Order: sequence, then structure tokens, then C-alpha cells
Amino acid sequence: MTIIYPSPIFGPVHSRRLGISLGINLMPADGKVCTFDCIYCECGLNAERRPTLPRPSREEVAAALEKKLREMAAEGQHPDVLTFAGNGEPTAHPQFAGIIDDTIRLRDLLCPKAKVSVLSNATQLHRPDVVEALLRVDNNIQKLDTVDADFIRRVDRPVSPRYDVEQVIEQLQAFRGHVIIQTMFLRQGVQGGLDNTSDYYVLPWLEAVKRIQPEQVMVYTIDRETPVAGLTKATHEELDRIRDLVIAAGISCSASY
Repeated sequence: MTIIYPSPIFGPVHSRRLGISLGINLMPADGKVCTFDCIYCECGLNAERRPTLPRPSREEVAAALEKKLREMAAEGQHPDVLTFAGNGEPTAHPQFAGIIDDTIRLRDLLCPKAKVSVLSNATQLHRPDVVEALLRVDNNIQKLDTVDADFIRRVDRPVSPRYDVEQVIEQLQAFRGHVIIQTMFLRQGVQGGLDNTSDYYVLPWLEAVKRIQPEQVMVYTIDRETPVAGLTKATHEELDRIRDLVIAAGISCSASY
């Protein structure tokens, strides 16, 4: 069963990679809006989850976040991280930069030890306002599943026909290290299927990671039900091997199974 998250605030939840996370969902509460249409997305496919509600406004997000943080503080709860995630690409919200400003202000006021994290698919890095906002957050987490155009077309399925992974790599380089790369490893089918754990995919991806020089890499695999059948998890051994290759290149890396 796929998941549609409440909006604009959900959780707190326990994140495999980030700790106690209060989610901030900038997409409608009743459906999915994303610039990718990944076959592994826990929120389902775009066409099957079309929303009828609008995105929450900047003012609605700030009010809901302040209310939740005050409630948590009154209960003695303190999030480790405020995470922009949910039913689609958060940086696609037209007021994303302003929402980041509000979130940092509320974090500093109500939970100063919490980190602000953004989980993004790197499709909006052509927008200067988005890049400037991402430079202000603690954890700028950007997706790069592969550098293979065919794999991207078949698995990540960008909505825009203009998506260019080489351009994305250059945009990620421009963060000058203030970026965390997140990569999903999986396989689909058997003979003739897709498997980005193999050297055919991993080695060119590793070269791109070396070019980007991120502060960290997070490699992970499927954790929940997927909307497309026939996908299987990468094994612990496969993820460990990829993690060790990244570490050998002098870049911090964690694996989530």
C-alpha cells in the first residue's frame, strides 16, 4: 500500500538516516505532485495519485510548523531534524525559498539544536532562488540514482523531457561540497532487467560523485511497498561494497538497508 502524507506537517517519524524527524510536506494532502515519477516511490505514481487540493501556502506552512513545534516543546519532545519531504518534490513549491527562511527562523526560536534537511530530486537546481535556499539549510540532500540516461528514463522517469543528468552533475558541483548525495540501489526483473548495483552503473556514478565532492553520500534501497511490481532490494553486501568504494575515494558514506 502506497503512502500519502498529511500536509503541511507530519510526524514526528523515525528516519533511517536522520533520526527523529518532523516532516514538512509542501505538496497537497490528498495526492502526489512530483517532477519525477519513480517506479519505486512509496507515494505511488503521479497519474494514480492526482490531488484535488492546492499546495499549502507559505503562511499555512509557517503557522502549522510553529503550532507543532510548540506542542512538542510542551511535551518535552525535541526533533533531531526538520525534514522537507512528503508527496512530491519540495523545491517545486513556488514559495520554497521563503518557506526555508520561515523554517530556519522557527527552528532557531523553538528547537535550535534541530537540523533543517531537504530531500530533493535535483530537478529545480536551475532556479537561483532554490539554490540559494538550499545553501542555507543544514542537510541539502540531493538524489543521483545513476548517470545512465536510460536507467533514469526507465526508473526515475523525469516529467520534463529536458532533464539532463550531466547538467545536474554540474549543478551539484556548484554547491562546492554543501550537498549530500542520496542514491537508491535496486533491481527490476532478472535477465535483461535493471540492476544499478553492478559496476556498469556504479563506476560511472562513482566518478560523478568524485566530481561533485559532496560532504556525504547516502546509499539505500527499497524499504516499503513499491507501485511497480518486480522490484527487489539491493543486498547488504552490495550496499556495503558500494559504500566502501565511496569511502575509498575519500568521501564519507553511509548505507541504509
